[in-house]
Amino acid sequence: MAPGRPLRIVVADDERDTVMTLSAILADEGHIVVETFSAPQALRELRQQAPDALIVDISMPGVSGYDVAREVRKIFGNLSPMLIAISGKWTGQTDIMLSKLAGFHYFLEKPCDPKVLLSLLAPLKRQPERSPVSLMEDTVPPIPRDE
Repeated sequence: MAPGRPLRIVVADDERDTVMTLSAILADEGHIVVETFSAPQALRELRQQAPDALIVDISMPGVSGYDVAREVRKIFGNLSPMLIAISGKWTGQTDIMLSKLAGFHYFLEKPCDPKVLLSLLAPLKRQPERSPVSLMEDTVPPIPRDE
């Protein structure tokens, strides 16, 4: 494991193989990984944790990764966790631009190179730990339930 503190990372993708692969890579580096398989699940975890980063698939059924990024930005503003978009379907320049407009910091194409992912996260390991967030239920729109 590279020097620095372990990060809390939420991985959200409806493809279980992607979640499991990214989780294994990140856990091997000593990070605490929360696996989610939908946008609503990721948003629930975001509200319960103070993650350092979210890795979110753009193309998920129901609520897209773009929606997740916009919600995170609405909740946290400039203090949002690092947002990393991943996609195997929407990979053109327009998709990359849309991810930036939605609030993502970075865009990775599936399958992503683990070294690239870890290099994006490396600067966070030197920052102080994020403090827990208190989110009042009446200040945040309700999260759609998984079906």
